[in-house]
Amino acid sequence: MPWFVGGDIDGFFGLALDNLVQLLVIVGLCQGVLGFSEELVYGRILPGAAVSLLVGNLFYAWQAKKLADAEGRSDVCALPYGINTVTLFAFVFLVMLPAKLSAQAAGLADPSRAAWQAGLLACFCAALIEIFGAFVADWLRRVTPRAALLSSSGIALGFIALGYLFRAYAHPIVGLSTLAVILLIYFGRVRFKGRIPGGLVAISLGTILAWLTGVAPSGPDPVSTGWRFPTPVLGDLFDALRMDYVLTYLSVILPMGLISLVGSLQNIESAEAAGDRYSTRTSLVVNGIGTIAACAFGSCFPTTLYIGHPGWKSMGARAGYSVLNGMFMSLICLSGTLSYIAWLVPVDAGLAIILWIGIVIAAQAFQATPNHHAPAVVVGMLPGLAAWGAFMAKSGLHAAGLGNANGPPFSNALLGEFAKADLWMEGAFALEQGAVFSATILAAITVSVIERRFFQASLWCWVAALFAVCGLMNSYRWVASDTTLSLTPAWPWALAYASMGLVFLAANWVTVAEEDGKPPLG
Repeated sequence: MPWFVGGDIDGFFGLALDNLVQLLVIVGLCQGVLGFSEELVYGRILPGAAVSLLVGNLFYAWQAKKLADAEGRSDVCALPYGINTVTLFAFVFLVMLPAKLSAQAAGLADPSRAAWQAGLLACFCAALIEIFGAFVADWLRRVTPRAALLSSSGIALGFIALGYLFRAYAHPIVGLSTLAVILLIYFGRVRFKGRIPGGLVAISLGTILAWLTGVAPSGPDPVSTGWRFPTPVLGDLFDALRMDYVLTYLSVILPMGLISLVGSLQNIESAEAAGDRYSTRTSLVVNGIGTIAACAFGSCFPTTLYIGHPGWKSMGARAGYSVLNGMFMSLICLSGTLSYIAWLVPVDAGLAIILWIGIVIAAQAFQATPNHHAPAVVVGMLPGLAAWGAFMAKSGLHAAGLGNANGPPFSNALLGEFAKADLWMEGAFALEQGAVFSATILAAITVSVIERRFFQASLWCWVAALFAVCGLMNSYRWVASDTTLSLTPAWPWALAYASMGLVFLAANWVTVAEEDGKPPLG
């Protein structure tokens, strides 16, 4: 397999656009919410992100090339890799912002530096969880059904497919025209004359239409900050390694690290289902190394193995798209050109590629599992869709003025208002917390029941009960503008899971198989 093929261009546009969005979010949150200086954002955080993105993308490209050479194949696709979106928001709002407010209350001279150091610590701890988790991941893959490991397709449907579909229909001339190009190329299995990459056509057409229809430009005029090169920040990292920081933010760091670990594991399983079997341990350890590189050079944001491998592979991407993405992301992080690119090429121009990725991920969950496990796939999708629904509901409340600086805070009273409209948001908020865990376990329970392995189903129920008791799923609390994981026992759900386990355990003695009269398999 050559290092670069035509499909790598398409894959690069899709992955680079996704990474670009993460970088723009980082800049917006760090400067707008945390009040970080331009020097801290462009001189420390973005160069640190550049190091982590380059390290990981180059490794996963090399890993794909090595696998292709070992198996004599030319269709191996590198694992997609980038900054962890979920952890990005969690660390900003639940670690760095509280650290800044505490530093201000304590009268520290530089609250922003305290917030940044707390973020470095959280990033470092997340890396340790990723690395240590790599040594038990193979065992997890052996005991967990594939339908459960592909259950993140619900997140893909909600946060990727539906989220971007809304935006495409908000700007329909741009969104639907580019969607037509993507459907034509990837579902219609045709190519443009002259071998012009379909992704390039979609991005170019979207950019032109966005400028003609007034969608672009958006935001402030671009400003160059000049070249900034990464420098180690080990002194600040060591300053952050204080026990009070660790204990204060453990309730955020631990679940975010575990969720990232399980998500990366699901994405490795997704790649294998698409035909590319990578070493679980090596892939996860390098992911952790990428996160360590991020915090060692100033970025507060962990990296992760992205969902979407089947989509990039279907595009024809191989190893080169990962190389291109790593080099391009590093260039814009170091050169100060990020604002120029965001100004010139609006996100709307590439929405269709991201939407298509979400569709392919959801489709793979059905295609790569036995037909009779299809109900388990659907069950596994539901928590991810519920999490997206909870996110939409809270975003709607923000738009109405609740949870904002000048509006009333979120509170338990909202549940009664939702119930009047027959919306039982307590369940949605419970599913939102630890949605990856809920999806995996519920899908595994369903597979076990389908196979009439009722004792195994009861074991999965008790695993869910244990997670609920530990506060890793279904445990939420109200804050002024959100519902967050509380890391306290979620007793109602723990008891409910235990009850489910007893029902399945009893099934071995109180039921018989309706189809063939054979006893349950146990």
